[in-house]
Amino acid sequence: MFRWPLMQDKMTDVALDKADPAGSLPSIEKEPDDVIEEKNQENPPATAAEGEGAAGGVYRYIKGDLFTSEIFKVEIQNLPKYIGFNDLKKFLNKHGINPHKIKLFSKQMFAFVTFKNQEERDKAMKAVHGMQWKSKVLSVRLAKPKADPILKKRKQEEEAEGGQPGAKRAAGSQEGEEDEEEPLNVQIANAVTPLWNVPYEEQLKRKEKEIEGVLQKLTREIGNNNKAMLPWLFVQKEKYNKMCCPLEAIRPSPVQTEYRNKCEFVIGVGADGEDKTVGFRLGKYKGGSCAVVSPSETTHVSSEAKRVVQGFQQFIRTTPYAVYSPETYEGHWRQLTVRTSRIKQTMAIVFFNPQKLQEEEIEELKRNLRQYFTEGEGKESAITSLYFVRMGQRTSAGTEDLPCEHVTGEEWIHEELLGLKFRISPHSFFQTNTPAAEVLYSAVGEWAQLDQDSTVLDVCCGTGTIGISLAKRVKKVIGIELCQEAVDDAKANAEANGLTNVEFHCGKAEDVFPTVLNAVVSPNVTAIVDPPRAGLHSKVILAIRRAEHLKRLIYVACNAKAAMNNFIDLCRAVSNRVRGAPFRPVRAVAVDLFPQTMHCETILLLERVDYSSDTQTTET
Repeated sequence: MFRWPLMQDKMTDVALDKADPAGSLPSIEKEPDDVIEEKNQENPPATAAEGEGAAGGVYRYIKGDLFTSEIFKVEIQNLPKYIGFNDLKKFLNKHGINPHKIKLFSKQMFAFVTFKNQEERDKAMKAVHGMQWKSKVLSVRLAKPKADPILKKRKQEEEAEGGQPGAKRAAGSQEGEEDEEEPLNVQIANAVTPLWNVPYEEQLKRKEKEIEGVLQKLTREIGNNNKAMLPWLFVQKEKYNKMCCPLEAIRPSPVQTEYRNKCEFVIGVGADGEDKTVGFRLGKYKGGSCAVVSPSETTHVSSEAKRVVQGFQQFIRTTPYAVYSPETYEGHWRQLTVRTSRIKQTMAIVFFNPQKLQEEEIEELKRNLRQYFTEGEGKESAITSLYFVRMGQRTSAGTEDLPCEHVTGEEWIHEELLGLKFRISPHSFFQTNTPAAEVLYSAVGEWAQLDQDSTVLDVCCGTGTIGISLAKRVKKVIGIELCQEAVDDAKANAEANGLTNVEFHCGKAEDVFPTVLNAVVSPNVTAIVDPPRAGLHSKVILAIRRAEHLKRLIYVACNAKAAMNNFIDLCRAVSNRVRGAPFRPVRAVAVDLFPQTMHCETILLLERVDYSSDTQTTET
């Protein structure tokens, strides 16, 4: 049994940290920047919390010394009809305005826009108010911040209990009792693996049907944005069920259960009432739910990860440190991330809010963690790499990865993929389903049509998996990646696999890619892009369009719907903004990396349109 020091400082109220800078806490925080009231708001933020207290009530998360863009929010009214999110973003960017978040309500013709600071907000208000856009004169006014979802829900429930008719209240109570009768293991399965009870063949059919719908929409959008392609599109639609290119049969995951090699577990009060429970949330904070359920009976989490969760939960329950509360901003324990590999290596990353603890207390906690997992009961968790991350509240809008403090074990875990060796750091991207990633990368290799004279540009390359898997077949591979840890891993991976024709650059793709692309003189250049969910920055798309020597592009999309604007811009007609001949889709396929969910990866092969060819209207 460990001896714990007494906490010398009382945990104090601290404001909302909207999201983990590493992108690993999508379900933990309130995310007020992403969730804005879906109705017109009448009061400006200067008076938004009057009657509630700026640091209390449903606006308690707003405090001047800590960052949330909700305090720099405006409402833009009288927007033109039929505009989309990207239209508004481009319009604002065109006039030198850089929004932090945008929430668009097209049917009501207004939007909420937040900014990183008051200066940018005031600049936007001055520039946009009275501006004309598509015959509409825009107006701008200050807007209320988003109310805390949990506190708002609680307030509504209290008001309902005080004034709700007895019959209605009784009906509501009965409904709640019926919901509670569903076992927690079923509730959490429905939340994190919604297709868990659907036969796998049916899951694949649903996913393929969804990608078919995406391609049919893309076909319409290409026709709207590039009239020169209409004759070609007419032929394609007749051949491929209203799609612009053939959609091959979806490629299934070789494994359907225990496939995730990375899981992010929240720490909170269990749905069963147990404090310091490690697992998944039943719902999102914005939906008014914080209850956590153990992953012990989930189908997609590996037994190795479940073992770590159990051991870690046992450890934190012996400590005097409370779970971090996104409602009160007090407490310490926040998240546990577990990464595993097929060669039986396991990395655990502990996220902890230090609040006002003294440095010696934190160092003592780290020593106890090390002892527990190397010599104590936690040794059975078989952790080979342990990290500790101090995760406090943000004081700015920065999104840098949080520093990871190495506690014990190796600095990395290692994985084997397609006969190659890869090392993986805490923050590095690596596909979460390794067997299915082999299917995905094999398909990319098949479609790339590479030879010994080819140069491959691997954009958003992570630890270098795609480029390294193709390196022996080509003259050169150039990788671009934002995360420095991942770039370091990629370089080490190239060396470990005996490759000398691979180089990697660290930076934002929109900053690095144009320079790298212009420096490539190879006559056979293929770009492979595997961007985050939001897609590629418009600067990257424009650079690809301008580089006429780039004839072939493979786009790997983790969310084909979210990538739609990228697809359209690659295919749209030449204009003052978009230079260079357009691309057109040649073939597509879905690859299932996420069994038991509706998510899948999509590969879309695009080739440059050759206007000098007379066969472009008939060939695919």
